[in-house]
Amino acid sequence: MKKYALFSLILIASVISTRIKAQTCMGVNMKAGMGYEMVTYNAKDKPTGRIVYTVKNVSTENGTTLMSMEMQNFDAKDKLQATNNYKCACKGNELMVDMTAMMAGQENPMLKDAKMTFTSTDLTYTDNYTVGAALKDAELKGQGEMGGGMMLNYSMSMKNRKVVAQENITVPAGTFNAYKVTSDMTVSTKTIMNISFDFQVVSFRAPNVLWDIRSETYRKDKLMGYSILTKVF
Repeated sequence: MKKYALFSLILIASVISTRIKAQTCMGVNMKAGMGYEMVTYNAKDKPTGRIVYTVKNVSTENGTTLMSMEMQNFDAKDKLQATNNYKCACKGNELMVDMTAMMAGQENPMLKDAKMTFTSTDLTYTDNYTVGAALKDAELKGQGEMGGGMMLNYSMSMKNRKVVAQENITVPAGTFNAYKVTSDMTVSTKTIMNISFDFQVVSFRAPNVLWDIRSETYRKDKLMGYSILTKVF
C-alpha cells in the first residue's frame, strides 16, 4: 500500500512537472494575466502612445505552448484606440508570433472600415541568437470588402531578417544584453490602386525575454518612430 501511495505521488509530481515545463516559453513561465507595455515615440522623441500586451490564456498541445494574447493600443492622451487579439506558439527554442501583432504600429484607416480576413506566416524568434544569423521571413495577407462592394487586399511582409550586432541597451524596464535584428518590411494595400511602402525595422531582442526591448522604424533610412519596453508584469 505504501509502495502504491509512493508511486502515485511520484506520478502526480511527474505530471505536474511536465505540465509546468510544457507551459514555459524560452525559459519564461507563462500564465494568464502576465504581459508587457511598450511606449511609442515619434522621431523627435515625443510620446505618441502606448501598447499593452496581455496573456489571456495559456494551454499546451502536442508539446507546444499556445498563448492567446490581447493587444490594446492607446493614443498620446492615453485613450484606448483599438483592441486586437492574436496567437503565439512556443516550441523548443522558437517563439512563433501571429503577424497581426505587428499591425499595432501600422494604423490604416481603410482596414477599420473593411471586414478583413487575415492569414499569417508567423514571425519567428529564438532564444539562441548569433551575430550574423538569418531569421525566417514572415508575412501577413488580408482580404476585405469596403463600402460599395469595393474589394481591399492588404499585405505586410518582413524579409532579410538578420542578427547584426550584440550590445547592452537600457530602457525603463531595465538593462539588457540584447541582439540587434534588422528587417525589411513592405506594407501594401490594393483597391483601385496599389499603394506600397517600404520600411526598415530594427528590433532589440534579449534571451529569456519574449518581447522587443526596443523597436525602431525607418523609411529611406530616416527614423519614423520607435517604441521601448517600459513595463513587464
